[in-house]
Amino acid sequence: MNHPDHTRSLAAIDLGSNSFHMIVGRLQDGQLRIIDRLREPVRLAAGLDEEQRLHPEVAERALECLRRFGQRVHDLQPGNIRAVGTNTLRIAQTGSGFIDQAQEALGHSIEVISGIEEARLVHLGVAHSLAEPGGQRLVVDIGGGSTELIIGEGYSPVYLESLYMGCVNMTQRFFPKGMISKKAMKEAILAARLELETCKAILRKLGWSMAAGSSGTIRTVREVVLEAGWSESGISADSLKQLRQALIDTGKAGMIDFPAVSEDRKPVFAAGVAVLSAVFQSLKIDRMVYSSGALREGLLYDLLGRIQHQDIREATVRSLTQRHHVDMEQAERVEKTAVTLAEQLVDAWQLEREDIDQWLHWAALLHETGLVIAHNQYHKHGAYLVEFSDLAGFSLLDQRFLSTLVRCHRRKFRRLLVEVLPADRQQKAIRLAILLRLAVLLHRNRSRTEDPPIQVTADKQSLQLVFPPGWLEAHPLTLADLDQERKYLKPVSVKLEYR
Repeated sequence: MNHPDHTRSLAAIDLGSNSFHMIVGRLQDGQLRIIDRLREPVRLAAGLDEEQRLHPEVAERALECLRRFGQRVHDLQPGNIRAVGTNTLRIAQTGSGFIDQAQEALGHSIEVISGIEEARLVHLGVAHSLAEPGGQRLVVDIGGGSTELIIGEGYSPVYLESLYMGCVNMTQRFFPKGMISKKAMKEAILAARLELETCKAILRKLGWSMAAGSSGTIRTVREVVLEAGWSESGISADSLKQLRQALIDTGKAGMIDFPAVSEDRKPVFAAGVAVLSAVFQSLKIDRMVYSSGALREGLLYDLLGRIQHQDIREATVRSLTQRHHVDMEQAERVEKTAVTLAEQLVDAWQLEREDIDQWLHWAALLHETGLVIAHNQYHKHGAYLVEFSDLAGFSLLDQRFLSTLVRCHRRKFRRLLVEVLPADRQQKAIRLAILLRLAVLLHRNRSRTEDPPIQVTADKQSLQLVFPPGWLEAHPLTLADLDQERKYLKPVSVKLEYR
C-alpha cells in the first residue's frame, strides 16, 4: 500500500522468539498514529536444536513471514524502518547465515539487540501507552524466550533486567507434550522463581506505585480472568491462582477452551502463566494492569527520536565518557581533526553523513575510555568496555562495530581485527579507523594548538596527506609517528604517503 505521505510513515518490526510483529505509524500534526499492525506466530525458539541451529522448516516459515512484512514496507524510506531480533536470534548460531537470509527476505537490515536494550524499548513502549502513575512503575514483559523486568519513572528506566525464561523455552522444559499437571506447573513456577532470585531484592527495594504487564501472554491472561469473572480489573493474584487451577483441571494444552486463548497460543500458554505466577509471588504483586504498548511501540518511538534528532545513542555515549572520566577536550580535538579529514574523502572513500556524524564522532569521543583501567593497552580495554557494556540504543553489532574502531585507533592494525564484522562493514571500519588513527597521531602532544591545514586525497589503496611547506620538518616527532604509521597500515593494504 502506497500512502501519499509515505515519507512520514514509520515501521517497527519485532522478531520475537514466539511471534513476529510489525506496526506502522504515521506522523500527523506532530503525533504518532498507529495505522497498521501485523502479527504472525513463528515460534522461532521452538525451532532451535541442541547446537542452537534453526530447523530448516522453522527458518523457512520465518523467512516467508518476513517477505510478507517486506511487501508492506516496500514504499517506506529505509531510514524510517527498524527491525530488531531478540532472545532467539541472540542465542542462535551466528554462522548459520539466517540473519543474512532474513535481511534479504525483509529487504532491510535487522539489528540483534541485547536483553537490556530489549527491556529499555519495552519500557519506552509502555510509558507511551499508560497514564503516568505518579511515581515509579514496574513493567513486566513475558516473551517467547526471555522475560524483561523494569523499574521506570516517566519515560526513563531506573533499573533494567532480562531473564532467560519465556513461554516457549519454559514450555519445552516443563510442558513438552502439552500435558499440564499440578507437578509440572509447580516445577515451572519454582524454576522461574529461581531465575528471579538475582533481581527480586533490588526490584522490591526500588519499589513501584503501579505494576504493568505487556505483550501477548499478559494480554491473554487479563482477557481470560476478566471473561471468567475472576477479576474486575487487571490481573489479581487471586485470579491468577484460579487460572492456574483451571489449566491443571484441563490437563492438556490442546483442550484449553478459553475464548481469549488463540489456537497458536494454546501450546505455550501454561508456561506463560507459570512465569507470570512466579513474578507475582517473588515480587509480592497484588494486581497488574495491562499495557497495549510493548517492544514494537517502544521501537517506533525510539526511531522517531532518531529522526527528530533526539537519538538516545548520543546520550549513551556522553554518559559513558562521564562514567569513565574521558578527557573531553582531547576527545573533541581528535573528533574535529578526524571529521575534517573525513569530509575531504566523502567521494573517494564513499563515506556517508552517518559514518562521519555518528560513528566517527562516537569513536573519537570514546577512544580513550580504556584509560580508566590502565594506560598500557588502553585501546584494548576501551574496546572491551564499549562492546560489553549495556549501551542504550545500540544493537549488538553496532557495539561491535564501534568497539572495533576504538580497538584499532592505535598500535598494530591487523586485518583480522575487522574480520569479526560482516563483510559489508569491514572496509568502512578500516577507513574510519584510519581517519581516527591519524587524528589521534596528530594530537599526541595533547596541545590546544590549532591543526595545520592538511589536504587529503585517497583512492582504494592509498592515502595522501599534504602539510603546509616546512611543517613536518618543524615537527619531527609527528614525522616519526607518520613513518611508523605507514608500516602499521600495510596489513590493511593502505599505502600512506605524506609531504
